[in-house]
Amino acid sequence: MVSTKSPPLTAITAAQAVARYGYVPVMLLGLNGAGVALTAAGAPKYWLLAVMAVAIATAFLVERVIPYDPEWNHDQADSRRDRIHVAVNETLILASVAAIPLLAAVVPAPRLWPRTWALPLQVLAAIMIADLGITVVHVASHKIGVLWRFHAVHHSITRFYGLNGLMKHPLHQTVEMAAGVAPLILIGLPVNVASLLALAVAIQLLLQHSNADYRVGPAKHVLALNEGHRFHHLKWAGIGDVNFGLFTLVWDHLMRTYSYNPTRRFDSTQLGMAAHPDYPTAYGRQLIHPFTPAGGCSLKSTTATKDPTAKKPTLEQG
Repeated sequence: MVSTKSPPLTAITAAQAVARYGYVPVMLLGLNGAGVALTAAGAPKYWLLAVMAVAIATAFLVERVIPYDPEWNHDQADSRRDRIHVAVNETLILASVAAIPLLAAVVPAPRLWPRTWALPLQVLAAIMIADLGITVVHVASHKIGVLWRFHAVHHSITRFYGLNGLMKHPLHQTVEMAAGVAPLILIGLPVNVASLLALAVAIQLLLQHSNADYRVGPAKHVLALNEGHRFHHLKWAGIGDVNFGLFTLVWDHLMRTYSYNPTRRFDSTQLGMAAHPDYPTAYGRQLIHPFTPAGGCSLKSTTATKDPTAKKPTLEQG
C-alpha cells in the first residue's frame, strides 16, 4: 500500500533551514565554482550550459521550499512570455561571448588583462568591472528617456521569481552587456573568463529576482540580492531609483542610491509601474511598445504617490 502521509514536520523544517541558509552559498560559490573548475580542467564550453541548467532547476525548487510570497510561484499569464525573454536574451549573451575572438582580431587591444592571476581571481575582477559598467547604464536608464523606454519592459513585472531577471527588452539587454563587457574586451579579456562571467550573470539574475525567502545576514548590504532588489522594483516614480547594482551594492553605497528597510513587506500591489498599470504583457507587444508614443516617459518635479516612504522623483515611470 502506498503511504499518503505527509513528510514529518521536522523533515520539512530541516529542508527549509538548509534552503534558507544554504541556497545562496550553493549558487554563488558552488555552481560558479563548478564552472571555474570545469573551465580550468579544459572541459568543453557546453558543460557551463549544464551548470546553468542545474542553477535554474535549483532556483525553481528552492522557490517552492521557502517562498517569499507563495502567490508569486503561480503563473500570472506571464510564464510563457518570460521563457521567451530568457531564451532570446541568453542567446544574445552567448553570442556576445562567442564573438569575443572575432572582436579581438579586429579591435587592437593592449594585453592588460592579468592572465597570470588564478582563474577565480580573474573571474572576480571581470565581475567587478562589468558590475560598474552595467550599474552605470542601469542608473542612466532611470534618468534618460530613450533608455527608459526600453528598460520599462523589465519594470513592468508584478511578481518576483527567477526568470524575471532576464525579462528585458533585447536592445536594453544588449546596451547593458556592452557597457559591462566592452571595457573588458578592450583590455584583453580571455574567452574562458568571459564564459564564466556569462554564467555568473545568469546565476546572479536568478538570485536577484528570486522568490525564495533566503538569508545572507549582513551580506545583504553588500551583495545585490533579492532582499534589496525588491526596493528597486517599487512601482512609484522615483521610489525605485535605488539599489541599481547587478552583482554588488558597492557602487550604490558610493552613489548614495542604496536603500533598505527591514520592516517592509512586498506584494504584487507594490510592483510594476504606477503611472503605466496597463503596460503591455505579451512578448511581441513589449518589443514594439518602446517605439510607440505611449512607450515614452516624462520628467516630473513632483508626483502623487500613495507610498509613505516617497522621495522626490526624477522620472515618471511610464
